[in-house]
Amino acid sequence: MPKIDVVDTKGQKVGQLTLPDKIFAAKINRSLMAQAVRVFLANQRRAGAKVKDRGEVAGSGRKIWRQKGTGRARHGDRYAPIFVGGGVAHGPTGEQNYQLKLPAKMKRAALLSALSSKLKEKSVVVVEGLDKVKPKTKAMAKIMADLRLDNLKILLVLPAKQANLARASHNLKKVSLRQFNYLNTYRVLAAQKILLTKDAVAAMAKQWI
Repeated sequence: MPKIDVVDTKGQKVGQLTLPDKIFAAKINRSLMAQAVRVFLANQRRAGAKVKDRGEVAGSGRKIWRQKGTGRARHGDRYAPIFVGGGVAHGPTGEQNYQLKLPAKMKRAALLSALSSKLKEKSVVVVEGLDKVKPKTKAMAKIMADLRLDNLKILLVLPAKQANLARASHNLKKVSLRQFNYLNTYRVLAAQKILLTKDAVAAMAKQWI
């Protein structure tokens, strides 16, 4: 079972923690992680683009020129797609569905794979004492500096909502908070460092194993 040092809010080692194999020593499946990221990003996408077809363009429906005798092709109004200012053929309608699905077992396997890969890269930090942090940005910024994480993109994983940490981290652009049961592969891989509390590790082991 993998072991990791536990540090306090000043960056000093205060102990060691044994991490559960099933979560932090899972098989690393890069293709599955890529698939999970693709599904997550697709599900964030919304159809915002829309164009007008020839029936929606405002203007007269008068026939542009007479049917015969001009030597030109026959046309109705001037809002056909081939004319400048006309409707758009086959453009986006604003109703496209980009949603994708991933089975729950694959989603969980991808997440465990991502956590294991972060541990293997030595990008996981376990800290204790965060529950006593004052709800001040200055206090959290100092902790990040003491842990030498102030210039990195941090994912702080918590066992449950903690109002003091939410307020303390709110103005730190590079620090994002997530409860462990709301983690996903994309968020884990996007972070440069994963900051875990000891209680979060215990909650993961209790619910996921």
